[in-house]
Amino acid sequence: MPRCRWCASAPEFFEYHDREWGFPVGEDQRLFEKLCLESFQSGLSWRTILAKRENFRAAFHGFDFRVVATFTEEDVLRLLADPGIVRHRGKIEAVINNARRACELVEAEGSLAAYVWRFEPKPEDLGEPQTQSTSAASVALSKDLKKRGWAFVGPTTVYAFMQAMGLINDHVLGCVQRPMAEAARQAFRRPA
Repeated sequence: MPRCRWCASAPEFFEYHDREWGFPVGEDQRLFEKLCLESFQSGLSWRTILAKRENFRAAFHGFDFRVVATFTEEDVLRLLADPGIVRHRGKIEAVINNARRACELVEAEGSLAAYVWRFEPKPEDLGEPQTQSTSAASVALSKDLKKRGWAFVGPTTVYAFMQAMGLINDHVLGCVQRPMAEAARQAFRRPA
């Protein structure tokens, strides 16, 4: 079956592509996880991050941002010694910082999902699928997150997050999953 070309580069990508990528997500914890994993991917391949995803989940308590927000320097040292994750001090500290900012954001906005989905672009404002690495919406979300004190959330990282979490349907034309992702987006109730 025809799929987006990128998923053919590694066998583990097929499941991720067919079941997750581009399908809308409205759960705060999953949204936070994906933002963190996209931050960890910066400068690395997604294959590396996907292979370590379960290790990341264990190390960061399932990306429960309320728990991660309580992490201390001892936790940073523990994580830097964990061979199952990417051991980059700046990225680890960014996750902890961003967990604290997520708690503040939920307090101010009601939920991370309601906040993030306000930045969903109109399909007509996007180019052809998989032809860009940023968009006006990813730039706006990145800028707003940074203004709120988030780290490692540049426009390219945020655009990859938006692709993966279904804020845009970036499956290529002809991909077997494109109509399925679009149907899921149509049925998805945007968080308010």
